[in-house]
Amino acid sequence: MPNRGGLPCRWADTVGGRHGARWWLGAIALVAVALPSLSGARTEATLRPVAPRPALSAEEQNNIAVFKAASPAVVNITALSTERDLFSLNVQQVPRGTGTGFVWDERGHIVTNFHVIQGASAARVTLADQTSFRAELVGAFPDRDLAVLRIDAPKAKLPPLPIGSSRDLQVGQRVFAIGNPFGLDQTLTMGIVSALGREIESVTRRTIRGVIQTDAAINPGNSGGPLLDSAGRLVGVNTMIYSPSGGSSGIGFAIPVDEVNRIVPRLIRDGRMVRPALGVSGGPASLSRSLELPAGVALVGVNTGGPAQRAGLEPFRRGRDGRILAGDVITAVNDEPVTDFDDLLNALERHRPGDKVTLTVWRSGQTRKQAVTLAEASD
Repeated sequence: MPNRGGLPCRWADTVGGRHGARWWLGAIALVAVALPSLSGARTEATLRPVAPRPALSAEEQNNIAVFKAASPAVVNITALSTERDLFSLNVQQVPRGTGTGFVWDERGHIVTNFHVIQGASAARVTLADQTSFRAELVGAFPDRDLAVLRIDAPKAKLPPLPIGSSRDLQVGQRVFAIGNPFGLDQTLTMGIVSALGREIESVTRRTIRGVIQTDAAINPGNSGGPLLDSAGRLVGVNTMIYSPSGGSSGIGFAIPVDEVNRIVPRLIRDGRMVRPALGVSGGPASLSRSLELPAGVALVGVNTGGPAQRAGLEPFRRGRDGRILAGDVITAVNDEPVTDFDDLLNALERHRPGDKVTLTVWRSGQTRKQAVTLAEASD
């Protein structure tokens, strides 16, 4: 056989000349006939009948229903920062982090954690249908790690989550978290209420009390997303995890919805959390220990003309001879005990400027009740 391409081609004479060629052609024909049957046998071996699936359990059906109802209200938030390109010197906005939020109302208000947008110059909100909108900051309350954004989107794209209650939650109750962990949007995790009444620290170092602990998997990117009960109602806002590794370790925390529902409407109305004020400052714990004072807030300052001064409250102070003159210790607000200044602020923030509260005040071994009308804080 001619040599084409410089390589020997010897398939014909390997089986013996002309007769060998005939044998080879016959073999090819036999293989061609056999291939379809071999292929068919292989196909039949890999195609097994599908076993019929029994009906979904009631629990599975509820899980699916909760996700289908709530997921359209869950959004992805991208925090943006402004940077200048080193070569072109053009100013552009670049992503600095992502988190989760949820639709609060049909006017386009979106609730999330403050730390999700902290330090950002702008933010974008991506809805469940992947449409994206530029967001404006309406208001924030860092002490509770809450923020409200607003987007200009059609009402049909803004189904708000139904609001539940955190006051009647019970340990062991089923809860769901929906969010965007590690950028994977619309992720559902499930768990239980592991504990109630936990305390965590906000970005301002203020204590957030009454926090919900859950073992529903919460990871970076879930911050600001909703925690739902088995009826699909909002019961908390997922805010942080306890994790030595940075991943979910089964201990997540959510701000209770009763606190959220108290703060968010005020942020929408005023653009900030308008604080009520007594016009006092509290002393360190060492003062209470050294003077053997009862648990509470020992006053070391009372603002001139403020609510506390008008109500007759007095601070601890030094006399001309150097001795400490007796002042007042606030031990309760509306019969709710307070043990430190953080407690006092938390109790007051449940009220508005102009509200009247009743303080329990201790001085020199005597306890009295004192009504005070709260003013608006200057900060």
